[in-house]
Amino acid sequence: MSEKYNWAILGTGAVANRFAKALANITDQAELVAVGSRTQASAEKFAEVYGIPAAHGSYQALADDPNVDIVYIGTPHPFHHRDAKMCLEAGKHVLCEKAFTMNAEEAEDLIKTAREKKLFLMEAMWTRFFPVQVKVRELLAEGAIGDPQGLNIHHNYVGLPELPDAYPNELGMGTFMDQAPYGMGLAFSILGPPIRTTGIGTFGARGLNLQVSGVFEHDGGRLTTWMASRTTYDVKDVVIAGSEGKIEIHSAWYKPTAMTLYVKGKDPEFIEFPLDGYVGYEYEAMEVMNCIREGKIESEIMPLDETLAIMETMDTMRVEWGFGK
Repeated sequence: MSEKYNWAILGTGAVANRFAKALANITDQAELVAVGSRTQASAEKFAEVYGIPAAHGSYQALADDPNVDIVYIGTPHPFHHRDAKMCLEAGKHVLCEKAFTMNAEEAEDLIKTAREKKLFLMEAMWTRFFPVQVKVRELLAEGAIGDPQGLNIHHNYVGLPELPDAYPNELGMGTFMDQAPYGMGLAFSILGPPIRTTGIGTFGARGLNLQVSGVFEHDGGRLTTWMASRTTYDVKDVVIAGSEGKIEIHSAWYKPTAMTLYVKGKDPEFIEFPLDGYVGYEYEAMEVMNCIREGKIESEIMPLDETLAIMETMDTMRVEWGFGK
């Protein structure tokens, strides 16, 4: 049997709950041994639901827990740098939810710390590890659709009402920080980093970023167009256009279970990978453990230099909008 690792979850919000459910599906490899919250009561409530033996009433107490190997950071975006660095300084491997940090400077600091301490660190870009995405990479590598020429990416739905206390902008809950990294990350992984970018963001009455769209030019004149919105009807699909065909990743593409391959002169091929009870976070958790087991301190599928490059691109676009860093 593969070596098991002891996990802890820092934070008790919605994403932390989903991650806890995912770890419960891979108990042959992972054991959830601790949770940390800002209050003891919140930690204990979460621990009771998921049968977690250690409930810590502070984040530092969780970081200092000697029984923990890997910490999943599930706190709001502005605290990712603080919380991930605290865990790295305490000698823990870290899987940090996206957006990785609030800006490239923070991301660079975390990467430097992890590399100096020879600890594993990865941005939790969960969509990259789904079987559909693995299959997409295999098809592109074998030239199934010829030379990939462009991407069209949508991540749109109705949400985030402009209520006084809902999804505060200061917690990084705008569309650009919370949704756009998915599409930008997909563009980087398939066509490489952009050599030129342009985009625009629109904002609600409280300054909350509600809708963003961008265009990337990649090497060879290849293009990505992407949109993320919380003010439109659901559109959550991806088209990868090649010289000899295309791949459609069906809704919701960022947690995909199905795709269709179109090749010139052939019938379309529908390809499905049911989750079979998985939540979806299992795949990234297994990648973390596989890498650590092999002595790696970062993932080749979600490398740290790429995480940094994505954040640098986000910084550039926000400055252009007057949105700041």
